[in-house]
Amino acid sequence: MNHKEKPMKVMRKIIEIDDELCDGCGQCIPACAEGAIQVVDGKARMVAEKYCDGLGACLGDCPNGAIRMVEREAEDFDPEAVEAYLREKEAHETIGPQPAGCPSSQVQTFIPPAGQATAGENAAAATDSALAHWPVQIHLVPANAPFLKHADLLIAADCTPVAYPHFHRDFIHKRVVLLGCPKFDDVEAYIDKFTDIFRHMDIQSITVLIMEVPCCSGLPAMIRKAMAAAGKDIPMEEITLSTRGDILSRETPAAA
Repeated sequence: MNHKEKPMKVMRKIIEIDDELCDGCGQCIPACAEGAIQVVDGKARMVAEKYCDGLGACLGDCPNGAIRMVEREAEDFDPEAVEAYLREKEAHETIGPQPAGCPSSQVQTFIPPAGQATAGENAAAATDSALAHWPVQIHLVPANAPFLKHADLLIAADCTPVAYPHFHRDFIHKRVVLLGCPKFDDVEAYIDKFTDIFRHMDIQSITVLIMEVPCCSGLPAMIRKAMAAAGKDIPMEEITLSTRGDILSRETPAAA
């Protein structure tokens, strides 16, 4: 009778995440090259003990000090398993337009009829849609989507269109909008995708629109890391909204 062999446990250093301190911002994820951490149900979690190398590269990236290094019995670090896991993860996250795929991922560009005012050009157009492309979710937009070429990007936390009443009029006009949640989505995949976009699509400017809640602060941090990884210095403005929809701040971070 065959029994599934249990993973061997060894005494070694490994990270530990404090649920009470973790707010799910995801800033620890990019620092882990092995992909051992992901945000699940609003909290950072270790995917598997065998993916954590115990070197602690993620320790300095948690703004709340929720990650620490401990020494305990754990499954031994497995570099081959890490490589297989990252290959599978990359294959799963490679998204592009599919001929017979889900309509939500079909790339489309919308062109207003000749002579029609685009939303944002005057007050009378305030109720028109300014959206010029599809899809809009970060994880659905291919990094090589034609509408990204030479674009001015609006990268917005997905609560912002609900909080801000004039989202189309004031923010989308003449911008390519990408929506996502820095708390619940895959932060590492976001950084990889934005790195690819910044490296190849000649982005002209970036506007990052977030809410005042702590988890939203991860979004501009991801964008900065992606720019650094791509070797680009793109003009960026960060706008923060209150939960009541007021603009609390507009900042233009200094170039790195």
